[in-house]
Amino acid sequence: PGRRFFLVAGDPSGDALGGRLMTALDHLSDEKIHYTGIGGKAMTAQGQDSLFPIDELSIIGLFEVLPSLPRLIRRLDLTTSAISNDLPDAVITIDAPGFNFRLARRLKKNPRTKDIPIIHLVAPSVWAWRSGRAREVAGFLDHLLALLPFEPPYFESQGLATTFIGHPVLESQAGEGDGAAFRARHAIAPDIPILTMLPGSRGGEIKRLLPVFKATLDLLRNDMPSLHVVLPCVPAQAEIIETETGDWSLPITCLSGEGEKFDAFAAGTVALAASGTVTTELAMAGLPMVVTYKMNPLTALLARGLVKVPYVTLVNLVLDKPVVPELLLGDCRADKLAGALVDLFSNAKARAAQIGAFGEALDLLGRGGETPSRKAARVILDVVGQTKMKKGET
Repeated sequence: PGRRFFLVAGDPSGDALGGRLMTALDHLSDEKIHYTGIGGKAMTAQGQDSLFPIDELSIIGLFEVLPSLPRLIRRLDLTTSAISNDLPDAVITIDAPGFNFRLARRLKKNPRTKDIPIIHLVAPSVWAWRSGRAREVAGFLDHLLALLPFEPPYFESQGLATTFIGHPVLESQAGEGDGAAFRARHAIAPDIPILTMLPGSRGGEIKRLLPVFKATLDLLRNDMPSLHVVLPCVPAQAEIIETETGDWSLPITCLSGEGEKFDAFAAGTVALAASGTVTTELAMAGLPMVVTYKMNPLTALLARGLVKVPYVTLVNLVLDKPVVPELLLGDCRADKLAGALVDLFSNAKARAAQIGAFGEALDLLGRGGETPSRKAARVILDVVGQTKMKKGET
């Protein structure tokens, strides 16, 4: 008895979204909910059994995906079969459009699964590139949950019901870290500047960025010999990162876990971060940053021709101005990164300007209202309820 939901997340950030969503669904539902699908530790903790490890889907970039394509197709077959056999009340896909949109297309073409509502969390960035995707996804999704306030009109114009729920980072504890306690635990004096380095959560991006980060530190050592580096990492990548950073030229504290990460944010002076969700967490924590990213050269060449927005950092996008320095692709070089970081460390006014802008952006993203996960849960339960009513009428 009860409802049965099939959830699919494709990376650690999606797993975090899924875990919070499941908690909200359990609180709001008047029936027991049974969860199956694909997820990581956060979703497993809320009662989901994952068909296979989430790491198998954590691949980004066209030319990075190609070597793993046969395995991904097998996993897509397995997932499709599981849904066809289980016939859940809803399929909830979370980000990972490369996998999830292929899954949704298959489900809508299958007579057994075509009537199962598919709700997708995290709208594709049609405002940044491939605007035609809005029409595409309207053909196989039943409802879309958008994180940004300007996204719904792109999809509603194509007939796809879309709800702005706010950005999930707003319900994290990113702004509640204890910096003094962190420094005390790790024997870092209050006057020592801390650089918080965040090379990403996926193996491929970490492999590309760590050598650049190392070279950046070699340059910073000349200007800032007392600098201490803190490197939070996702548990799955912790061992690799600790091994790779063992011979770096400045003191480094590697750590994992949400609590430690947010304490590190509170203790930090400046951050160097890979583009992604973590930049919004840094904004929540009020930690000034420089953002960078590096791709496979062929993927980067495609990106230059397709992407049509001037920024990748959410704070910059929402405010439509370059609050946070972005050094991407060809600009992801040690000399440029070191120069931008020295400028930020040495300029208190620049750090204060970033912090002030963070507050403006977070308010626009929905800070202060109902949490995004509860808004999402209400929409999902409403869609499922309406679907059941229609089936009862027919």
